[in-house]
Amino acid sequence: MKRYLLSFAIVLTLLSTGCGPKGQEPDNSQNQSGGAPPGIEFEQVYYDFGSLRQGEQVSYIFEFRNTGGSPLLIKDAFASCGCTVPQYEKEPIPPGEKGSVEVIFDSSGRRGNQYKSVIIRTNTPRGEVRLTIKANVIV
Repeated sequence: MKRYLLSFAIVLTLLSTGCGPKGQEPDNSQNQSGGAPPGIEFEQVYYDFGSLRQGEQVSYIFEFRNTGGSPLLIKDAFASCGCTVPQYEKEPIPPGEKGSVEVIFDSSGRRGNQYKSVIIRTNTPRGEVRLTIKANVIV
């Protein structure tokens, strides 16, 4: 019985310490030489398009800088609704360099004040940044 319990305890210990959470990506926030992680700083995270006629399609380019010490990578960008589409650079942004995210808003089928968000997922320690646009759609 003792042998069975000891074997069970060893297997349980190995499983709990040897396996990380499934589906989780490795932390790439530091470069391989142990340098500082990347950082992202947007010039602004909110933009108001003002009043638009229903059916207009508009866009705004949010600019940012890599304020860290290793390459910045945008892993993903997604919007709160199908009427808003983010377009972003897929290549790593070197430290000190600028990049941009274009947010396109289609006002078709919308009316009144519209607030839409775009979440930017990065390899920075913070992980995510939220960009917000606003428009008053007039019918």
